[in-house]
Amino acid sequence: MHSAEIVTGELRGLYRDVVRDPRGRVTWDSDWRRNAIVVDCRRLLAAFVRSGPAGPPVGPPPNPYAQGILGIRVGAGNEAWDNTTISASPSDTALTDPNYYSLPRTDPDFTIDFLDPQTSAVVSAATNKLQIVAKFGPNKPSWPDGKHATGTLREFGLYGQIEGAQVLLNYVRHPAIAKDPQSTLERTIWLIF
Repeated sequence: MHSAEIVTGELRGLYRDVVRDPRGRVTWDSDWRRNAIVVDCRRLLAAFVRSGPAGPPVGPPPNPYAQGILGIRVGAGNEAWDNTTISASPSDTALTDPNYYSLPRTDPDFTIDFLDPQTSAVVSAATNKLQIVAKFGPNKPSWPDGKHATGTLREFGLYGQIEGAQVLLNYVRHPAIAKDPQSTLERTIWLIF
């Protein structure tokens, strides 16, 4: 009998970035790329299935014990990444930039939808495929500022919550995106379970 866990390749993520100028014209398109689903995403899924803390159930689970996607964080990352390809790892737990910008789920520029697994059309019924769209319009983030010399973005991650602690669910280190204060970055993320 094997004691090691065998993780399947079924839980995966993709993302696509499109930058538009103030007139709405596409100035850059990343095409679809893979992203790292981090360990805390698996922990969050286990927390949802468990419906409460470890140990024997003693009534209804705390409200809320686990919360799914609460928003997305973007950061400047590390300028050294511009000269090399350092991929994100499933063991990553935070963005490199401690002064990241967060776009919460409650923002009207943040949406989450179920997708049809075959056609990728938005559907109302629950499926195994989620689409998250985050639009970072003019002055989102409002960099440059006292902590960022430019508006360049190099990393992002979705975040959720387990037992009151916010945790990273996915993480991407991407080629530098020089986002000026007037442009809009449209980030589309697919999570396939």
